Amino acid sequence: MSTEKPGAAAQPDRFALTGENRAKADKIIAKYPPGRQASAVIPLLHIAQHQHGGWLPRAAMDHVAEILEMAPIRVYEVASFYTMFNLQPVGKHVLEICTTTPCWLRGSDAIVKACEKRLGVALGATTGDGAFTLREVECLGACVNAPMMQIGDEYYEDLDADSTVKIIDQLARGEQPKPGPQNGRITSAPVGGLTTLTSTKPAS
Repeated sequence: MSTEKPGAAAQPDRFALTGENRAKADKIIAKYPPGRQASAVIPLLHIAQHQHGGWLPRAAMDHVAEILEMAPIRVYEVASFYTMFNLQPVGKHVLEICTTTPCWLRGSDAIVKACEKRLGVALGATTGDGAFTLREVECLGACVNAPMMQIGDEYYEDLDADSTVKIIDQLARGEQPKPGPQNGRITSAPVGGLTTLTSTKPAS
């Protein structure tokens, strides 16, 4: 659960979705029956957060509440509960490292240490240049490819200290690292290759 609260950061006076983003929002809202538009609150908050540089000011949450005809406090409740919503400014790249049991057993401590050493900040902090925010998060559901981290909308899996630093270096250079397994594995297949269903011939 997020411990950040609306209003702790410098807040803009107003916020409105761009025309393009409002069209996306309307398309999402249209998926729900009349009177059930509040069900669209999470995707609309995502849209607002992307538009506002990765975090949600109070004005953005109020705007979403107005669109969905919700009490603002109900939107605050959603935004403050889920850790994917940022109620404070964050770095350009948010590194979210899973340290739940499967990732911990597979070496997530080394991933955390590599990030802290390379970035010069501890978990929960943002680098002085505003480029990176480093976070510890609960299970992200990629246990078979542990250890892993999420950066933006992408998963980086099968990490070790060296591959983690390489990803950070690529981001620092303005490059886009290739998401997914970093050890040559194909999705979640066995690291050494297929061990079953290796023949294309039907059984006789």
